[in-house]
Amino acid sequence: MAKLRFQRILLAVDDTPCSLKAIEYAKDIVEEFNSSIALITVIPPTSPASYGADPLLGQQPIVVPEVSELQQKSAQDYLDNLALDFSSASEVFVFTRIGSVREEILLAAHEWEAKLIILGSNGRTGFDHFISGSVSESVIRKAECPVLVIPGKCE
Repeated sequence: MAKLRFQRILLAVDDTPCSLKAIEYAKDIVEEFNSSIALITVIPPTSPASYGADPLLGQQPIVVPEVSELQQKSAQDYLDNLALDFSSASEVFVFTRIGSVREEILLAAHEWEAKLIILGSNGRTGFDHFISGSVSESVIRKAECPVLVIPGKCE
């Protein structure tokens, strides 16, 4: 019965050290339970660049589509390379999303019917935590399945 609990694992990653630790935990769990894994990375929407735009002249900031395309390609390449590290998984899926990190992780977990979400935590505290909030806390509060949070400061 226990092996059925973690058959579909969603691993949320980015290019930070705390994700590297979450990846290592996910590899062990996938191997132990012979799970399917979905790797997700979320790109925040590209902010308009105000370079060369003068609001006094009525010029609006512009979004450079090439920047967004480069971010998406880089994220997809990262996930494709990472997927190769999960050879012990029964299946590997990759999702590159654009939007709110919290919302996209939760949406992907719901749509893919994840049985476990794994993500890293950067360990922000104090004012930084107050201002930016915590993706992991928000995912824990709203997830429909168990969430394993790997602290960024763990060894």
